[in-house]
Amino acid sequence: MSGTHPFDALTPERVLDAVERLGVPCDGRLFALNSFENRVYQVGREGAEPVIAKFYRPGRWSDAEIAEEHSFLSELETAELPVAAPLAGPDGATLSTIALELEGDGVLQCRVALFPRLAGRSPDLESSEHLEWLGRLVARLHLIGARQAFRVRPRLSVERLGDAALAATLAGELLPEGLRGRYERSVRALLGRVRAAFAAHPARALRLHGDLHRGNLLWGESGPLFVDFDDCLTGPVIQDLWMLLPGDEEERRAAVGDLVAGYETFRPFDWSELALIEPLRALRMVHHAGWLSARYDDPAFPRAFPYAAQARFWEEQLMALEEMAAGM
Repeated sequence: MSGTHPFDALTPERVLDAVERLGVPCDGRLFALNSFENRVYQVGREGAEPVIAKFYRPGRWSDAEIAEEHSFLSELETAELPVAAPLAGPDGATLSTIALELEGDGVLQCRVALFPRLAGRSPDLESSEHLEWLGRLVARLHLIGARQAFRVRPRLSVERLGDAALAATLAGELLPEGLRGRYERSVRALLGRVRAAFAAHPARALRLHGDLHRGNLLWGESGPLFVDFDDCLTGPVIQDLWMLLPGDEEERRAAVGDLVAGYETFRPFDWSELALIEPLRALRMVHHAGWLSARYDDPAFPRAFPYAAQARFWEEQLMALEEMAAGM
């Protein structure tokens, strides 16, 4: 296989070939979208709207886990939620494995899914009206999410997002040697406080988007659009709300009120879950560091996150995590 990473073999020609083998005639237009875990492309079609081709990262999700992502999206689309459900291929399946021949004797096995393109702009989350609108849609999403449970998709947990991420950071080469002992001690102490917060505020878990931040929202002509369900999981309601909040404390309080006002139009909100926002923020920071450490062999990561190889980033990260632990 050419290159140092499996995704290096996804040349434009091979991407177009894969999409055409799924029964979609391409017109040669190809645009790489902003995605790091997977590789995602907008592919032009002859006489039709473009499609989105998502090539899944090898080894990250099982076929069964991807199937649950697709099934959840189909449920949401059927309920008229603003999402893009996967398109069925010629065999009726939404996930296909395609063997692409490489130079020499190699073969790249690609798992790929096609989605309709959603058109929109970045959302305005400073608007009370827009926040209430989002709250209503998230509540409708959760009504569907509560109907049944994921069988194989992951559950939001300290072990998965915290302990595993710490192990990845310590096993990687980004964290400076001189900070390793302090980083491990500080993160373990922080995760202990996170566990205590989850134990003190147990919340009912349901199927969620899981990674609902500004980058996974578009605003179309008819309002908000939810994109990228790659991290859908089982967890507390607040996980799909807290990343929509601004950083300033006073603005955050007002935004919470707007989101919840919209949410409670369709579904009751448990206000005690607000106590989980800081623990969830801590888990996200720890997880992000582990994610960078585990993925830095992917050439896209050094290009997009050059600061992760600098000692200053880790020093600032460590101070932020210690301040967060003290605040808890």
